[in-house]
Amino acid sequence: MPTTEATRYEVRDGAAWITLNRPENRNALSAVLVNELNDHLIAALDDPAARCIVITGADPAFCAGADLKNPPGSSTGGRAGVSLPEILNRMMQSPKPVIAAVNGSAFAGGLGLVGAADIVITAENAEYSFSEVRIGVIPAIIAVVCVPKLGTHHAMKLFLTGERFSGRRAVEMGFAHRAVPKADLVAAVQEEIDMIRLGGPIAVTECKKLVRRVPELSTEEGFREMAEWSVRMFRSPEAAEGMGAFREKRKPSWVRDA
Repeated sequence: MPTTEATRYEVRDGAAWITLNRPENRNALSAVLVNELNDHLIAALDDPAARCIVITGADPAFCAGADLKNPPGSSTGGRAGVSLPEILNRMMQSPKPVIAAVNGSAFAGGLGLVGAADIVITAENAEYSFSEVRIGVIPAIIAVVCVPKLGTHHAMKLFLTGERFSGRRAVEMGFAHRAVPKADLVAAVQEEIDMIRLGGPIAVTECKKLVRRVPELSTEEGFREMAEWSVRMFRSPEAAEGMGAFREKRKPSWVRDA
């Protein structure tokens, strides 16, 4: 899929890279940009060369939040707009892991993309802020994906104050996984991609479902459902290939090109 007006799309080294490409307005989430992001997510899910999806921004920002002049969900060119909840849900429900590569400032609605990602690698000096309160509104939609990561303790303070915090602090609070110098961001993301490619594609997808599902279950339900799930996976052709490769001291078929 070619680069379009507000985004860039490229598949390389096992991942689909989607770049928010409106640096002049700090990659704000306009209706056009969100529609294109949605198209690219769909394309990445259909591309067998992409084992995972990376979302990043054109420097200097990652995403400044919603474009207040043309917010997500607005119709564009006769096309119905895609809402921010649709994008966040598509990221969370994606069978392929989604990595946020936070290259610069991430404010307000832009933090929803961070919250919905499965893995977050950030530039250590990137600035974050739940800035909604500063203009008299609240981070309602993105709270759905951000509060579970931050917990109520951190979310309360950050939502109430709108204070800025760094990529390093985001890691300390559990909102990001790893903070690196900005110059090392792409390499750090590629390390995550390469590790994902070592796992069986179906197993990776099932692990993502597993992490989402377990918190919804009681202990008794969890053990029962997970036992059934484990049996299904151990009986799968992918497991047979993986265990066969282990016994034969070779790479499984899915990592021949890794």
